[in-house]
Amino acid sequence: MTRHVPAVPTVQRTGSDPAFFSCWDIHSYYGESYIVQGVSFYIREGEVLALLGRNGAGKTSTLRSIARVDSPQVTHGEIWLDHKPLHNMKSHEAAQSGVGLAPEDRRIIAGMTVEENLIFSQIAPPVGWTIERIYEHFPRLAERREQKATTLSGGEQQMLAVARALARDIKLLLLNEPYEGLAPVIVHEIEKIVDSIKELGITTIIVEQNAVAALRLADRAIILDMGPVVFDGFAQEVLDNADLRQQYLAI
Repeated sequence: MTRHVPAVPTVQRTGSDPAFFSCWDIHSYYGESYIVQGVSFYIREGEVLALLGRNGAGKTSTLRSIARVDSPQVTHGEIWLDHKPLHNMKSHEAAQSGVGLAPEDRRIIAGMTVEENLIFSQIAPPVGWTIERIYEHFPRLAERREQKATTLSGGEQQMLAVARALARDIKLLLLNEPYEGLAPVIVHEIEKIVDSIKELGITTIIVEQNAVAALRLADRAIILDMGPVVFDGFAQEVLDNADLRQQYLAI
């Protein structure tokens, strides 16, 4: 059943589990364009949340607002992670507080090898996974450690984008369109990586146009409809509700 969701308090409880991350009544603009319109939700520690909606619904803008990048500009609301307020922080301060963003354009540094990209991610504290641990979880990156990162395939660059986020000491992983432009066989590899991240208990928000793939990985789902949250519930509910998927996701 579709639920229209009011703003949640800064810390919301479900059962005995407190919210590890929460945002409350977030409003964000690109110039005069009003994109994120009163978004509110929470995540418990270790959960994977699928943030879904049609094109233009505000999914990427919500992720960028959480990561505190310069654009869009958050004009109202609160963002909390592990009892720390993020809403007054700059992007580098949010990163130092544990927010790791793997953007849709991957942001691979040209002219550097795979390993140099990873090392560069750890120049400033806090440091997360060691390079050796990253290679254990991403053996394909280990094979290509001396290769120029921009010459990697699209799937390998996506692996590197996720690995760079994990190279930081993160509390919240934001994955923006991890399957975009990838062949089905590579999507399957990325799915396995995200599933292993879930098994490690890393709290994750995934934005993905391939909604079914995201829902299969997620514990819970949020659906945006041109701004506000129109559904907040278990991912399986969305998979089981064809009318809901057709109304808000066109699938």
